[in-house]
Amino acid sequence: MTTDKDDKQPADAPLLLDQQLCFALYSANLALHKLYRQLLAPLEITYPQYLVMMVLWQQDDVTVSQIGKRLFLDSATLTPLLKRLESAGLLLRQRSRQDERQVAVTLTDAGRGLRDKALSIPDSVRCASACDLEQLQSLKGQLESLRDNLQG
Repeated sequence: MTTDKDDKQPADAPLLLDQQLCFALYSANLALHKLYRQLLAPLEITYPQYLVMMVLWQQDDVTVSQIGKRLFLDSATLTPLLKRLESAGLLLRQRSRQDERQVAVTLTDAGRGLRDKALSIPDSVRCASACDLEQLQSLKGQLESLRDNLQG
């Protein structure tokens, strides 16, 4: 391995896996998804479906495009998720009354009821992280800033 005389690090240091921000994010994401898979199993939904449900729990009766914008997903990715949630009886999709080109998404009673079962999930994630609320809020803000910067 060659070294750069000025900084005394290997010349390939920028390519070392443990030096990569992307790998730290990727491996943390894998661990987080594994945790969510366990927490969401009793609700019988996947993590992407959980994200859709959180959007609807915050504001019901929104369009597919509004959900996609909120979750950074295109309609080709979002539509199959919505179809599965509709098949599970958690939401309804129908043409918007205001604009027939849009599809409105609304929660069913079962979808609203699922919210109560999900209430403990954020605290379970916080506990599993072994971080306090302030640390998690700071990390969340940093990641949002990173995302926004990368999107240009």
